[in-house]
Formats: sequence, structure tokens, C-alpha cells
Amino acid sequence: MNKQIINISGLTFAYHQEKVLENISLQVEEGDFLGLIGPNGGGKSTLLKIILGLLEFKKGKVKLFDQEIKEFRDWHKIGYVAQKAGFNPTGFPITVSEVISMAGGKGVEIERVLKLTNLLNKKNHLLSELSGGQQQRVFIARALLHEPQLLILDEPTVGIDGNSQVQFYDLLRQLNQEKGLSIILVSHEVDLVAKEVNKIACINQSLIYHGQAQQLLENDLLEKLYGKHQRLIAHHH
Repeated sequence: MNKQIINISGLTFAYHQEKVLENISLQVEEGDFLGLIGPNGGGKSTLLKIILGLLEFKKGKVKLFDQEIKEFRDWHKIGYVAQKAGFNPTGFPITVSEVISMAGGKGVEIERVLKLTNLLNKKNHLLSELSGGQQQRVFIARALLHEPQLLILDEPTVGIDGNSQVQFYDLLRQLNQEKGLSIILVSHEVDLVAKEVNKIACINQSLIYHGQAQQLLENDLLEKLYGKHQRLIAHHH
């Protein structure tokens, strides 16, 4: 059994008495590529914010790398790529290298992460000149700057065309399998994500399922999660 890097037990969270998460227990192990899925309002974003230390909770336990989250200080171990929706770099004259240097990267470090994300030939290009998929890879490069052990991505393929999505998932697979990077990917694209990840967690206030992706597809658990029309809701293509 691999080492646990996230251990959540009995987590319950409410905004102003409105319960958003109820009795969530979830473990993420070293080397996992975990897809986190669920309907809008189901609590995915809230759970991410708790893991990232942005929200305090009153009931349950959250441990990161064997430390209680309140005591945890090694945030460089976690890289985070926020949702891209609404981001528009047009008219903002910043180069790819400058985006990464804003996170504290220097010359050699910038080149290292751009090589990892297959963007070295774009380092002096303006961010606005890149496709949506390339822009997301820039933000992944920035998140990899401090060599995290866990990478968390919040709906990273929103607004990215199909061909770029294939390259994007190829990159994540390479980082996970060749570099040993643990990944949590939040997405609505259930069918696509289930083919890419090795584990999946379905959240709709409570934890509906956590296990192998293939079993989720085979056991009709998606209907329980999204209702009978889940394919229409969950997949936008």
C-alpha cells in the first residue's frame, strides 16, 4: 500500500447552516491520479478549498502528508491550477517566462518546467499568442516550479478544444506515470476523465463512490450521482 498524502475522515461542512459536505472520508495515496466528479453545487470546490487550507471546518479531520492541516506548513508540496474559465490574456503583454517568474522562477528553473510541459520553444511568446490548451500548460508549468508532490487541477479543460485536450491528458499521464506526481483532477467530463484516471471519487454532498474508474462505469453509479440524464449533464461535447 502506498503512503497516504491526503487523509480525510468524517468531514462535514456548512455555509451559514446550509450543509455542503456531509461525513466525507477520502484518502489519496502517493501515485494516485484521482478524478473528482459531481454535479454543480455538490461540494467539489468546497472540498478543494478545505484541502488547500482556504476554508476552516468544525467537524472531521484532514491530514496532509501525515500532518493535521492546521499544523501543515509545507504548502510547496502542493501545486494548484485554478479554473481557467473567464481568463482572457488579450491586451495583457506578458510572456510565458514572465508568468512563471511571477511564482519565483529563475532562468534554469523556468526552462526545466517548460521542458516538462513541452513549451520550451514558447518561452518568449506572449501568453495571448498561445492556444487555450497551451495557456493551461503554462499554468501547469508554474504549478510545477517548486517540485510539488501533489498537483490539483480545477476543471482545467474548460474552453479547450478536443485536440488540445488529448495533448493535455497526455501530459498529465506522463507526469503521473513517469515523474510519480500524484494528481487530483476536478471535472464535469465524466466519460473522458474516467478513461484517464486510475481512481475516481464522486461527491454530491456525501461521498457516493471512491474506487477504480472502470467499476464506476460498469455499476451504473453515475445515475445515482447525476440522475438518469447524467450523460447530457456531465459531458458537454
